[in-house]
Amino acid sequence: MQADLFCGKELTPDSVLAVLQHCVGETKGRTAEELARAVTGRTSLADQRKLRQVIEALRSAGHRVCANPTHGYFLAANEAELDRECGFLLDRANTSIRQVAAMRRVAMPDLRGQLGLPLETNP
Repeated sequence: MQADLFCGKELTPDSVLAVLQHCVGETKGRTAEELARAVTGRTSLADQRKLRQVIEALRSAGHRVCANPTHGYFLAANEAELDRECGFLLDRANTSIRQVAAMRRVAMPDLRGQLGLPLETNP
């Protein structure tokens, strides 16, 4: 991808999505550093933190943004990639819920039910 097409912009949902349009499928994933640099032209930890916030906003808006330690950030090319990402996010949420349940001394299934989450996270 030609990063210079986007370079120099601020990290916004639109600017990140414009770069991600060229990163469809896990084989075309970009690390947080690469993605932030493609948008802004610079590399900083602050930009990478901001990128994570932008990714969250894009997902909340319904965009199929995936993240994987091996492949980086990318748009899901198919349902299998999306299913893996959703399973990963549910597992991560489940870990947090287990910690909350332990601290509150509440049974995990009860807490998941109270939150309206599925009992099983594996798709």
